[in-house]
Amino acid sequence: MRRSLRGALLVGVLVLVASVAASAFGASATHARVGTAHAGKLKIALSNSFIGNQWRIEMENLFKAGCNMAPYKTEVTCTVFNSGNDVGKQTQQISDLISEHVDAIVIDAASPTGLNGVIQQACARGIVVVTFDNTASAPCSQQVSVSQSQVGQVLAKFIVAQLHGKGNVIMVTGVAGTQADTDRNAAAKAVFAASPGIKLVRTYTGMWDSATAQRNTAAQLASLPTINGAWVSGGTDGVLKAFVAAGKKLPVTGGEGENGFRKFMLGYQGAKVDGASSGTPPFLSLAALELAREIVTKQHAKSNITLPAPYVTTATVKSGTTVFPALPDSFYATFTDSGAKATVQICVAAALTGKPCPGTLKVSLP
Repeated sequence: MRRSLRGALLVGVLVLVASVAASAFGASATHARVGTAHAGKLKIALSNSFIGNQWRIEMENLFKAGCNMAPYKTEVTCTVFNSGNDVGKQTQQISDLISEHVDAIVIDAASPTGLNGVIQQACARGIVVVTFDNTASAPCSQQVSVSQSQVGQVLAKFIVAQLHGKGNVIMVTGVAGTQADTDRNAAAKAVFAASPGIKLVRTYTGMWDSATAQRNTAAQLASLPTINGAWVSGGTDGVLKAFVAAGKKLPVTGGEGENGFRKFMLGYQGAKVDGASSGTPPFLSLAALELAREIVTKQHAKSNITLPAPYVTTATVKSGTTVFPALPDSFYATFTDSGAKATVQICVAAALTGKPCPGTLKVSLP
């Protein structure tokens, strides 16, 4: 009888402790929660280092929308953190997630090495860690990325092909010192160097920013010969607007995924460009989410993934699918993929507002 009473009391105490712990978990959450936790759902958190540009806003919105779409809404509880590009704050947020015993953390890192210590701690606790976009180098984490070298190469090859290997070309680079800028630039220069008829007449930065690229291009145009091709790492619509403002013919252009650039592919501001658009897609957050889910549920081996970058040309761009005339020029049209082998296709509302789209979300990983 004493054993029965003690057993009953012990069960009661355990239930009370579990209830208090669950309440504490909910009360301590200072972040935006996506979905509602219940028994059996995975806990996957997004740790984002920076939310101060359009690309990051779309990336985070897509993550929130995807978490509220089938199959994720019934399988995963998602949380979102932003650290203001502060390595120390992001480290603390990840440490808190370790304490909460989440199943996985997907990270857009403030530093390639600065988070390695806390990532190793997460791995040691059995937490799956997937980094994307600005990846971390911790050996135990997985990476989801696109090949920046390939992006630089395919855009340069498009220009060479459209110019039949002959013409004056400018290169508008990104933020010096970043790995993406270094890789893209080197790959493009190698393509141009292999084409003797291509003359690289000027290289200058656009800082991956349309306003900066437009201003810097306008300053260069007066001293340049006729430009036949423009390779642009970012701020592509700004470069083309500078040509339009100067009354110059638009050059064959290989550039990023800005909606404004793709508008010029349809015909914009009285001009139409022969162009190719590619770049780093905001939907990397969804690919990271899916990889984390599949690793936790033993459906995918722990491995790094390199995705093909979205790619459209003037011949293939489609209004309402890969370009959006009613949306701002700064909007990244690469939020969704296209074609038969698309990684993910998702509605524009998801990127704009974080609201889920109708139906099921399919993320196809290699």
